[in-house]
Amino acid sequence: MKNINFQADKLEVKLFETNDILGQAAAKSVAAILQEAIAQRGSANLILATGASQFKFLEYLQKQEIDWQKIIVFHLDEYKDLPETHPASFRKYLKERILEKVNPREVHYLNGDAPDVDAEVTRYEKLLREHPIDIACIGIGENGHIAFNDPPVADFNDPKLVKVVELDEACRLQQLGEGWFPSLSDVPKKALSLTIPAIMRAKRISCVVPGVQKAKAVFNTLNQEISTACPATILREHPHAILYLDRLSSADLKLKEML
Repeated sequence: MKNINFQADKLEVKLFETNDILGQAAAKSVAAILQEAIAQRGSANLILATGASQFKFLEYLQKQEIDWQKIIVFHLDEYKDLPETHPASFRKYLKERILEKVNPREVHYLNGDAPDVDAEVTRYEKLLREHPIDIACIGIGENGHIAFNDPPVADFNDPKLVKVVELDEACRLQQLGEGWFPSLSDVPKKALSLTIPAIMRAKRISCVVPGVQKAKAVFNTLNQEISTACPATILREHPHAILYLDRLSSADLKLKEML
């Protein structure tokens, strides 16, 4: 399978043979965007995603020539009331997989276990408003969510940038299936999440979605009506977003009909 590029409305879609090649390509593209922002303003604001789908991308991102001392990092979401020491904590994930290795100038963590969750939401929202995001690196969930904006709670016109959300069962089953929790009852039912408008405010979006388990969500993202039934469909309205797929995640696409 050779690399294939096409458009879905405004969304640029790039297909690669493997997750490894996909991760390299996305990392190089993100690095170039960060370097451009640093050249223009002296710093860059970055959002990073978590989850099993991001392993290869983050592995290759830290190998790029990036002046991390000029990067300010945010992340997408965190489970409510889950301590940072828990194996499933997204703060722990980001620290161990990339941030403690590259040492950015600043990292702003979303503290899901903050004693005053409303104050934490307000604090993080203020930081996001003060730091316009140059690029948001995200994924797509098996139920079509972006961040933890599952179909029942997704709002394309949300007035908030950060909020507490209820996680639907499909989302919680995905977390269980990826091995983050021993049983479904252990998966939290709530999380703090950037909203869809917060993600769409980013100047650019890099969406890395490998794996056969994401094939249905990818098909829906590119083919369904743009609606909260599949929250990721909104990416087709962003002027500078790229969706990175591998052979497995693009398995349900009828490529000959799309090209």
